[in-house]
Formats: sequence, structure tokens, C-alpha cells
Amino acid sequence: MSDIKEKNKSFEEISLLYEIHEALNEHTDMKRSLYRVLTILAESLDLIRGAITLLDPVTREIHIEVAHGIPERTTKNVKYKMGEGITGRVIQTGKAMVVPSISREPLFLDRTDSRKVSVAGDYSFICVPVMREKKVVGALSADTPLEGEDALQKGEKILSVVATMIARHVINLEALHMEKEFLKEENLRLKGELENKYSFSNIIGNSNKMREVFQMISQVSRSNATVLIRGESGTGKELIANSIHYNSLRNSHPFVKINCAALPENLIESELFGHEKGAFTGAATQKKGKFEMANKGTIFLDEIGTMQPGVQVKLLRVLQEREFERVGGYKTIKSDVRIIAATNSNLEEMVEEKTFRDDLYFRLNVFPIYLPSLRMRRTDVMLLADFFLEKYAREHFKKIQRFSTPAIDMMMQYHWPGNVRELENCIERAVLLCNEGAIHSYHLPPSLQTGKASSTLAPMTLEAAVHNLEKEMIIDALKNTRGNIKKAAELLGTTVRKFSYKSSRYGINYKDYRG
Repeated sequence: MSDIKEKNKSFEEISLLYEIHEALNEHTDMKRSLYRVLTILAESLDLIRGAITLLDPVTREIHIEVAHGIPERTTKNVKYKMGEGITGRVIQTGKAMVVPSISREPLFLDRTDSRKVSVAGDYSFICVPVMREKKVVGALSADTPLEGEDALQKGEKILSVVATMIARHVINLEALHMEKEFLKEENLRLKGELENKYSFSNIIGNSNKMREVFQMISQVSRSNATVLIRGESGTGKELIANSIHYNSLRNSHPFVKINCAALPENLIESELFGHEKGAFTGAATQKKGKFEMANKGTIFLDEIGTMQPGVQVKLLRVLQEREFERVGGYKTIKSDVRIIAATNSNLEEMVEEKTFRDDLYFRLNVFPIYLPSLRMRRTDVMLLADFFLEKYAREHFKKIQRFSTPAIDMMMQYHWPGNVRELENCIERAVLLCNEGAIHSYHLPPSLQTGKASSTLAPMTLEAAVHNLEKEMIIDALKNTRGNIKKAAELLGTTVRKFSYKSSRYGINYKDYRG
């Protein structure tokens, strides 16, 4: 009879371990698998409570990762130090501990306050280390009814085997926690960088018109008002939208951008409001729209003037009621979104021509910000040029420090129809072409050389153009050598005599460049 009982016990233990093995490989969610393991142990071994604790490798604190029979709200804030209590002692020493009676064990802390001995009776407690490659990473513990020594030894043995089985999953959870903490810190760091990058104080410009823009950004950022950014193409409307969002109270929530001009008419509604599965051909799955994705944050609608009348009606409803339906859907979705729109179109003319709804225009035009064109803020041209020169010289590993005087004159006299975007492209091209310490007029694109003529631009005759280039190179050499004729001559690969002769011919005094 005793042999049969022993065989039955062995069979039960094998079945238990097999069931635990299946549970550990049943789900990709590791935490869910470990919950299932504790449930199986509780049902098979009559455990009252069970817990898996993890050791944080950085803080060296011990926390409860999963528990059975203890409310999650209780375990969330429970922490142990190394060597503290039974669990802390097991993780510190790497040796299992069995407590026959928790009421008689002074090391037992009951941090979860879930063992009311006087009410529910006394318990035994078993705690075994979870080890991976001889390193303690956590512990598996359980409360059992008061039983004899044999039952406790059996429980310790089974828990030790289970602890070995779950070690890999605990290691993965530990790695997952570290990854989450890293991502959390990285997210905070990137948000901080964005806030700093798009601070309106970092937008380049000191002209009167740009100061007015800065003041308006400062006034509207902390509100929830709808903003309409007006200005020619290339003036930096998206940069202003970024600045408003990242300096607003919504900066910790999504900032979703959509270019209305880049989307076909039949797709823009789906992009903005989403669609249900089967709403149209190709809609194989349900899709969230930009307004749904931007909930609690900001949505930036660029080129709003290109929006079709049918979509304008739905956008007006979102602005008025803060609700919409997905394409092909009937469920009304609420959305708390701040809208920033931008356009280079004349919306007033479009309203008169009935191509843009007047009610939508008035809803969008709550707080208009007008961005001046670059030709209206000429004092900012060289500020921007110097910024782009430093940026692209660093990016392309060039040691270019300045612009030559003719190059400056040429940029100041050009009308910049493409505004800041054209200036940026122009400087990047010049940096790529330049292999010297300064950007010269011949590094600038031909379009700039068709601008208004100046005394520093090359005349039409070849001889005069050569003389003009020689003069520019002599001046640059003297600037680079602080008026040292010998070094300037060496820089240009000529003799001091020839250099002095040419300088005298062009009326250049080397003393003007000293100091």
C-alpha cells in the first residue's frame, strides 16, 4: 500500500511540474505566466498565499512582482532591503528558509499586512531563492497551513524545483523592468530636448516683426486657443507650431502633424477621423485617425487652405462639438484636441470665392499669427546664415568660419522668394562646395548672382571680374592672418613682393587688418 501511495505522490508531483512547465510557455506575457504558476501551486499544494519577488540590480531593493492571495494595491508599494525579513535574508544568502510558525518568528515582517494571525489562525512560511547562473535574482515564497515537518520539507523541495523553472522568466522580467526604466528616462530626456529645441527663445530673429511673433507665441502657448499661422511658404510655420505645442500645458501629450495638401481627397477624411473595418475597399482593419491619436494633445493641420469642402464640414463639427465619427462608423468619439492650422493661401479671397467655408474660417482664425517673409526682415538674414553655416559645417565636418564681404552683400541684396527654407538650402550647398575657411560669392548658387547688382559683384568684363576676385582673395588672406603680409602671401601661394604690389594696386592697407 505504501508503495502505491508513494507512486501516486510521485505521479502528482510530475503532473504538477508538467502543468507549471505548460503555464510558463503558454503566454508571451511573462507576468501573466507567473500569475498562472502561483495559481497552480495554490490549487495543488493548498497554499494560502504565494509571491514572486525580484531584486532590482541598480537600487538593490526587493519588490513583489506577482502575488496570489494578496491584493495588487497592497503589493504595489511594498519594498524590502537586502537582508531585511525572511525574504531579504533568503535573497541575501541564497539559501532557502522554512518558518514552521510565523507568529513565533521575529524576522517575519508581514509588510503586506495580510496575515492576521489572531483572526485567521497561524501559518507556516516557505521561501526559496530564484537563481540564474549562481546569482540570486529573486525569491519564491508561499504561506501554507500549519503542518508537520515532512510536509514543509516536501513543500520546500517542490518550490525549489519550481524556482529553477521560472528563473529564466524572472530574468526576462528583470530585463523588461530595466528596459522600461531606460525608455522612461529616455522619453523624459527627449521631451526635455524637444522643449528646449522648440523654445521660442531659440527661434532665430531679432527684427521688430519677429519680436512681435515671439510675443504672440508667449501669449498663446499656455492657453487652449485655436491658432492660425499665416505666411509664405518657407517662412517656418511648422517651427512656430512646434514652439507653441512644446511650450503649452499639453506638451506631455501627442503632437500630431498632417499635411492636408499631401493627401488625396479620398484619403484625407480617413486620415483625420479614422475608419472602420470594411468602410471602403482596402479597409481591412479598423484604423484610428489623427484626431483620435492626438487626444489630450495638439494636432497641426498644415496647408489647411487645400482642404476639400466635404472635409471642412466635419472639421467644423470637431471644432464646435469636440466629437466625430470614423468613416463607416456610427459611434461618436469625443476628442480633447487643440488645433493649430497653417496656410500660405489667402483664406479671405477663398471665402469670397466660396472655396473655403466662412464659418470654418472664423473658427480657425481665433488667434492668427503672421510670419513675415525674409525680405521683410533683412536684418535677420545674416543671423540665419551664420546659424546655418555653423550647423552644416559641423554636420559635414568642414572648418568654415565666416562669409566673405561680397558673399554677404550678395545675400543681403537677394529677394529670397523661398524665404528661410531657400536660405538654408543655399548655405548647405555653399558649405558642400567650399574647401576654404570662408564662403565666397562663387560658392553661392547662380540664382543669387542674378539679383540686384552691387559694387562688390563682378562686372560683366572678364578683366574686371578677375580684378574683383583678386581683391576679394587678398582681403580674405589678410583677415585670416590678421594683417601679416608674409603669412597672407604664403596662404595665396605667391611672393611677398607680388602680394604687396597687388594690395597697393587695389588700395588695400594691411594695417587695417591687424588686431
